[in-house]
Amino acid sequence: MKLLFPILLLCSGLVFSQKAVPHDYKKIPEILDNTDLLYPFIVPDKKYNYWSVLRNNPDPDKAIIYESQTPDFMTINDPAPEKGFFQKCLGEDCFSYVIACENSQSKYFSNEQQLRSFIGFVDNLPEAILIANTYGYTVDSTSPLSSSYKIDDSNISLYLSKTKNCPLKKESFIIKMNRKTGKSEVKSNGIYFKSEECKKL
Repeated sequence: MKLLFPILLLCSGLVFSQKAVPHDYKKIPEILDNTDLLYPFIVPDKKYNYWSVLRNNPDPDKAIIYESQTPDFMTINDPAPEKGFFQKCLGEDCFSYVIACENSQSKYFSNEQQLRSFIGFVDNLPEAILIANTYGYTVDSTSPLSSSYKIDDSNISLYLSKTKNCPLKKESFIIKMNRKTGKSEVKSNGIYFKSEECKKL
């Protein structure tokens, strides 16, 4: 029995150590948990005369989330897409999309796959987080297990979160993203927060 206790203590320590973030990871700045603030950091894979990110709002001033530059003139005769990425609801102000001007022609990027294609090579941390967002992973600044990163020449590695409701559960994921292809290896790091209450919206 005396031998069993140290073994259990050692095993529990190993489990706990697997949950810890390695020392070579840095904290993701809290401002990057807001998707709208990630768009200015996009370096598109192709050269466009102009591009902007909009939400489906009929008011032109409220529709613009980000513009790469103020165009001298740009007339868009095509209707806005009926669906976009990060769809939150049905109706107005529910999703986002990218419109780019290439050789005086407008081009839309209106789903998660097209947004990833628009980004292309993963140049920086905000682009990596944005790509991860398209798969449902988010930054949760309340824990290092969901807000840490490291970057090398080939990959960007992230600790991010996925949330489920009723009861509220937050699960940590380790994401290793290839900077050239944008493809990721994903591994669950376990539940790091669980509420006993169930609050339905």
